[in-house]
Amino acid sequence: MSTIALQRESLRDYLNLTKPRITLLVLITAFAGMWLAAHGLPSPELLVATLAGIGLAASSSSTLNNYIDREVDKRMARTRDRALPARRLQPEHALAWGIILGLASFALLATTVNGISAFLAVGTILFYVGIYTIWLKRTTPLCTSIGGIAGALPPLIGWTAVTGQFDLVPLALVAILFLWQPPHFWALALMRVEEYRAAGFPMLPVVGGEGITKRQMALYTVALVGASLWPYFLGVVGPLYLGIAALLGAGYLALTAKFIAQPITEKSAKQLFLYSVCYLALLFSMFFLS
Repeated sequence: MSTIALQRESLRDYLNLTKPRITLLVLITAFAGMWLAAHGLPSPELLVATLAGIGLAASSSSTLNNYIDREVDKRMARTRDRALPARRLQPEHALAWGIILGLASFALLATTVNGISAFLAVGTILFYVGIYTIWLKRTTPLCTSIGGIAGALPPLIGWTAVTGQFDLVPLALVAILFLWQPPHFWALALMRVEEYRAAGFPMLPVVGGEGITKRQMALYTVALVGASLWPYFLGVVGPLYLGIAALLGAGYLALTAKFIAQPITEKSAKQLFLYSVCYLALLFSMFFLS
């Protein structure tokens, strides 16, 4: 392989450490928080600085997560070809990359946005890496539920970037994301129970089994649909949002009920997983349209 090709592969591996698709979802939800706070599009300078800082924080979290999980990732088919378990990158280089991204996030947000947003972003990194990845993920099936706090905070960071203060509105968005994450994850985790068991992760499908996991999925989905209506009652969105949210929620509940009632298949798990992605994308799109 030529030097240029090796350099391209290395750059691609460093990029993949940051989990770009997750970062994109983080940025969309953060933008929703900014949009609602500004009652429209914020200033371009604030928008770019905030999203760049949040994107750096999300990338730092993912990179450090990859660094910490590099050995257990070797035991899972889904992760064993990642750059670190496959030994295409040196662990110390990935660690340095993750730390640099985190420091850059704090510096950018603190100097161009405000201190609240900067400390929230760093707090998100510390929670995801220290509380979720190092502690909860290895010790308790509550890891998915509690760990979801980190993934739910971007709208709050976006809101505080515009307003410099807390409010019920971004907390409604945080609640939606917090309740969405567990059933979204468990839909596919139920298909990978043996992989998680081999890796030593006490996920709910491993510890509690299929029945308990399905019941938890039902409870979280019901709560999610209820939380999705909260922004309307706070007066930040109109009847169009309420109608679409109700329809999307009804579809999610129906698909979840079908998933729970029938034996698990790869097709049904992927169907529910993909619907959950579309559900969140469409729900948050409505914040910009209503």
